[in-house]
Amino acid sequence: MQDPNGSSDEKSESRIYIGNLDLRITEAALIKMFSPFGKIITEDFLWHTRGRKRGEPRGFAFIQYSSKEEARLAKEKMHGRLACGRPLVVRVSSDKYLVEPAENSSKGVGEATKTSASGTSSGQMSRSSKITAIKNKLKTLEEEGYSAKKQKQEADTSLQ
Repeated sequence: MQDPNGSSDEKSESRIYIGNLDLRITEAALIKMFSPFGKIITEDFLWHTRGRKRGEPRGFAFIQYSSKEEARLAKEKMHGRLACGRPLVVRVSSDKYLVEPAENSSKGVGEATKTSASGTSSGQMSRSSKITAIKNKLKTLEEEGYSAKKQKQEADTSLQ
């Protein structure tokens, strides 16, 4: 997580993720909602780029503030706040590293899945958290699956 020169770490601490956006919320409305908390440097409103939903909002966005204090304030004030009847999910981008503790390979599959799925109170996870959860689950399945497969083969040969 630490960048030797600190620049990308600082950037991720001043960038927020906004999720669970109602599809009626526009870019302009989003900027208007989040501008009271500081100077917005960039805003990335994500759209579907292909498929039948092409051109429709994807339901999440990122906003880059000029400082990490502004980003933290926006998170504090806007997380859970209703917008078009839906509670917003607001996280500082650097917090994605704190969502999920390091998985212990001795955990059972069910435990690893529970830990991953409860990453946030809203049930939504960042893309990197999902990838990490899938990798951990596959690793556990491979470890357990290999030994189970070996035991099954041994049991099958002993029955014959």
